[in-house]
Amino acid sequence: MRARAQAFARAGLIACVVIVLDQVTKALVTGSLRRGDRVELLPGLDLINVGNTGVAFGALAGGGRWIVALTAAALVLLLAYFVRHAERRLAWLPVGLVIGGALGNLTDRAREGAVIDFIDPVAWPAFNLADSAIVVGVLGLLIAIERQAGAAGRTGPAWPAPGARAPAWPEPRGLAEARREPGAPR
Repeated sequence: MRARAQAFARAGLIACVVIVLDQVTKALVTGSLRRGDRVELLPGLDLINVGNTGVAFGALAGGGRWIVALTAAALVLLLAYFVRHAERRLAWLPVGLVIGGALGNLTDRAREGAVIDFIDPVAWPAFNLADSAIVVGVLGLLIAIERQAGAAGRTGPAWPAPGARAPAWPEPRGLAEARREPGAPR
């Protein structure tokens, strides 16, 4: 039980750190740039103050309550997963990242009516630290789930690794006989 409580405490701590960092960086951006203003940080990377009423990359723009409901449902599913797998090594880390990122963006929606995005690379939509935490957390969860599947008896990926031999399939009937050298015993 102690390991489970520690996992929940660690996930909560990570979520809090993500929320604080996310909100502080957004406050710095909104305090120094008006909505729509842009400053070049490096070639190909701008700092911008933009409001996103959708989800990732502006999808479902204007979704409002639907986005909040979908986010809440995703968090409930994530917590249900974590309740069942809290003792898994490092499971608390991606769970904390996703929860912190989601709550950071929900805070913006409640306060501003939109998520504040401020990191704007060339040829990629603007995003923020909460978005980054969510992406890293989801990737971490996928890795954890893949490892869990491997521990449950699957010995590797569902496809052969590059350069590896494909699994041997039974030869069609008669092919083995056709390959046998003449005069070889049957």
